[in-house]
Amino acid sequence: MADLPGYLLTCLYSGKLALLAILVSGGIVLQILACVLYNNWWPMLTAIMYVILPVPLILFAGADTSVLFAESENSWVDATKFLTGASAVGSIAIPIILKHADVITWGAFAMEISSLFVFVTAIFCFIGLHNSDDGGGYHSI
Repeated sequence: MADLPGYLLTCLYSGKLALLAILVSGGIVLQILACVLYNNWWPMLTAIMYVILPVPLILFAGADTSVLFAESENSWVDATKFLTGASAVGSIAIPIILKHADVITWGAFAMEISSLFVFVTAIFCFIGLHNSDDGGGYHSI
């Protein structure tokens, strides 16, 4: 892609950014619909986990997402990986526990899990956007 003009590269990166915005917006809509359509606001507990999930990365790793995929002997990096993993498991476990306790319906459960997969897809797209071989996002233009 290095032989493409700069304006075309900017357009392509803008499209990737727009796709990320659409994915995150779709995940938020599914999250809210899971509560509104079934008149039960317990599934919003998962939204708390979505907010807590990036906190260890922000506090201990900064903007470097490559720390998640590299082996490290630093105890802070290991603590970051553990806390992020625990939050991710909590994001999956909360809807399962709520459904098992018959607090939410199957429809709300399906929307919660769908919202989770949309958010995970957005996160992987974001990591792929910033770790690509051609320099990543807007910082290379």
